[in-house]
Amino acid sequence: MALSRALTAALAGVEAYPVVLETDLARQGMPSFTMVGLAEGAVRESKERVFAALKNRGFKLPPSRITVNLAPANMRKEGSGYDLPLALGLLAAAEVIPAKSLDGYFFSGELSLTGELKPVAGVLPLAIRARQEGAKGLLVAAANAQEASVVKDLTVYPVETLDQAVGLLSGGEQIPPAVFNEATFTPDLDPFPLDFSEVKGQEHAKRAIEIAAAGGHNLLFMGPPGSGKTMLAKRIPSVLPPLTFDEALEVTRVYSVAGELEKKGGSLVTIRPFRSPHHTISDAGLIGGGSTPRPGEVSMAHRGVLFLDELPEFKKNVLEVLRQPIEDGQVTISRASMSLTYPAQFMLVAAMNPCPCGFRGDDRHDCTCTGVKVRHYLSKLSGPLLDRIDLQVEVPAVPYKDLKVETGKIDSATMRARVLAARNIQTERYSRIKLRTNSQLSGKALGTFCPITEDCHRFLETANQRLGLSARAHTRILRLARTIADLDAQADIRVEHIAEAINYRNLDRQGATG
Repeated sequence: MALSRALTAALAGVEAYPVVLETDLARQGMPSFTMVGLAEGAVRESKERVFAALKNRGFKLPPSRITVNLAPANMRKEGSGYDLPLALGLLAAAEVIPAKSLDGYFFSGELSLTGELKPVAGVLPLAIRARQEGAKGLLVAAANAQEASVVKDLTVYPVETLDQAVGLLSGGEQIPPAVFNEATFTPDLDPFPLDFSEVKGQEHAKRAIEIAAAGGHNLLFMGPPGSGKTMLAKRIPSVLPPLTFDEALEVTRVYSVAGELEKKGGSLVTIRPFRSPHHTISDAGLIGGGSTPRPGEVSMAHRGVLFLDELPEFKKNVLEVLRQPIEDGQVTISRASMSLTYPAQFMLVAAMNPCPCGFRGDDRHDCTCTGVKVRHYLSKLSGPLLDRIDLQVEVPAVPYKDLKVETGKIDSATMRARVLAARNIQTERYSRIKLRTNSQLSGKALGTFCPITEDCHRFLETANQRLGLSARAHTRILRLARTIADLDAQADIRVEHIAEAINYRNLDRQGATG
């Protein structure tokens, strides 16, 4: 009998850390099986799956006292991906296969009772960790192979069954490695069936969307029912720039950890996410969490759009937890035994009615809401949350003269061309620092890239006095003005750019006028 070591990895947020699965088979004492190392439910249950798979594939283990250690022992291990390394570790410890044949390889996969390998969540972070550790290769279920092959300089073997893995390690079987060619990464520039040409009227709202998409700014639509708020929001992905390869890798890693990559085709996510959770969602569902923390909607929307329809209908505590990820671009979930961080660099788009009945300020319908009802309705949206929304745009009912035209005046392709031009300016401007869009400007970078003239200062000072703008609103106005200048292909921010940016602080202006 002998001791064997098999390498795998455990997840901590969207990162993976190496786990050494040590297996010891001893003849002394009564036959038994002991697993140590903070193994959770699915890991402890792996014993039953693995022994059934070994038996049904014709492998026999001698009666012995088996001890399995998952090191490091102070980190929690979860999931069913430990089945494959445990089975191979048992076979190596029983000298069915050479113990040294496991050296340098990482393993992950769930075993069925018949010995077939099933896919597991989180293989992409595991593959990244395997490459960082200088692994000789990675053995995963065939259904996970395309996902893992995205990682450069790592040999990924797609394995169908347990005996196929044994054959590969013993040298008796050859498995062609899975191959991903980065040169074939061509995200579709026009994958969306929805187009802004289908939206009649609302040209000012389309302009706001163009600005928001160009700089990655947050956007709020306010208007009566049927004015087209949701219709506009659902077409925003059609004007966003395609994901770069690095961005696609970031998004894919989140979907891999969440176990939703199969819905995206099982390989690389090439389209910016658009997430639209229902207003009954919990704070854990939106931000992430649970007894076993998982990514929430804000992380699933990373590098894409998070759309919250009927914003005041969301619970107030749910909306308030949005403040930190909007500001920081990431979510930290703390538990007694761990602290996990998920990325959350998203563009927030929200829509709301001006009052419970929806017709406040509409000259075609009478509003039935009392002042108390309106104040209660709007009280769910705190000042700090609204401060973080750069563009607050009124979307009035569409007049009949606009409805009778066949198509809108502007289509998605035209808007996207202008957005891409502005994004290219930002890419060049921020090429030496970590920023990607104007919405990320802050501190020293804000002063460096958003210098304004004395005329602009005087204009901003007047606006601050009249509207009572906060320091955060002042910063966001400068960011917005920088984006508007980029859309105009202007190197300098002008008074008209700042004036347009202030004009989008709709709720601030309403508060100033009562």
